[in-house]
Amino acid sequence: MDIAAERIERLHELARAAAADDDELARSYVRLARRVAERNRLPLPRTFRRFTCDECDAYLRPGDNARVRLQDGHVVITCECGAHARYPYD
Repeated sequence: MDIAAERIERLHELARAAAADDDELARSYVRLARRVAERNRLPLPRTFRRFTCDECDAYLRPGDNARVRLQDGHVVITCECGAHARYPYD
């Protein structure tokens, strides 16, 4: 694994830990991880994409700042900013 991918993983762990206490700190970790991925032309890991909001860069915690609903064949995650994300069942 190269350095950029390791850094993205570390920022994901930091965002998850910071999300419980400080939403702005978690948001800054998410923005930084996205920027590292863009500069190095790497895709973000699936778990990272599923637990972050594309609109406001918040780290999503179901039941706290995100609503999760199951519909026909897919999962709908709604952030508190109002953005929706749809994913197929895995």
